[in-house]
Amino acid sequence: MDQICVVTTVVDSRSVADLMAAAAVAGRLAACAQVGGQVDSTYWWRAGVETSTEWSVQFKTAPDRATALVAQIRSNHPYEVPEILVTYAESGDPAYATWVHENTRT
Repeated sequence: MDQICVVTTVVDSRSVADLMAAAAVAGRLAACAQVGGQVDSTYWWRAGVETSTEWSVQFKTAPDRATALVAQIRSNHPYEVPEILVTYAESGDPAYATWVHENTRT
């Protein structure tokens, strides 16, 4: 139970990031969520290079809750093609991994 998942995404406004973070934690799909400061992203979109300001959201969840969390993020995401990255990680503190697991249960 020392493994956790870190799920990240970016969105186009702080208010959307805050709502997504709160919904995931309230729904017990994530034990916690962190909204990062503004980042400037440059990417290909519709045959051209674009740059926009985005806010990152990082969710900490148990491995068995990652699929449901990704589904919630996707269904509430404002982008046509959202960036949703899932990373499986070993917790450096078994107590933290236990906390994440316990706080993703209803």
